[in-house]
Amino acid sequence: MITPPIDPEIIERAKKIRLLILDVDGVLSDGKLYFSNSGEEIKAFNSLDGHGIKMLQKSGVDVAIITGRTSHIVQKRAQDLGIRFLIQGREDKLDALQELLTNDALKLGFEQIAHMGDDYPDLPIIRQVGLGLAPANAHRVIQHYSHWKSEYKGGEGAVREACDMIMQAQDSFNSALEFYL
Repeated sequence: MITPPIDPEIIERAKKIRLLILDVDGVLSDGKLYFSNSGEEIKAFNSLDGHGIKMLQKSGVDVAIITGRTSHIVQKRAQDLGIRFLIQGREDKLDALQELLTNDALKLGFEQIAHMGDDYPDLPIIRQVGLGLAPANAHRVIQHYSHWKSEYKGGEGAVREACDMIMQAQDSFNSALEFYL
């Protein structure tokens, strides 16, 4: 096995996951807000995270984004990665999740959902779902309530590590890797 061993309790939780929900600022990006002189927002995304998302989707796990901010950049990134479920501009993320679960394509229980977040607005979802995830630089309260913490910071491979971990638990990691060997 190439990746570090996973706690058996986390493996059991991750085996059930059918949907990974991601925050943007501090998870898919480094959490810094960049603005040009003209006021245009700029974000950097990690290509490792993007490829991990694509691999996880191919393994049968859906991916969604729920974010408190609204950005055309995030919409473009979601489209580029084939993420079908995107909810922006929602501070009440648990309410957004409830809305998302009314989608006929997502007939899931909370135990089938994982969420990676880094700050207080993510806490209600992290406490509700089957697998709460945090990047290494998440606020300490988020780390406390999460089941699993990445060794990587948000925007620097944390999402990829989470995707790999879920695929490992579901025994789809090795077959996904074989494509490249």
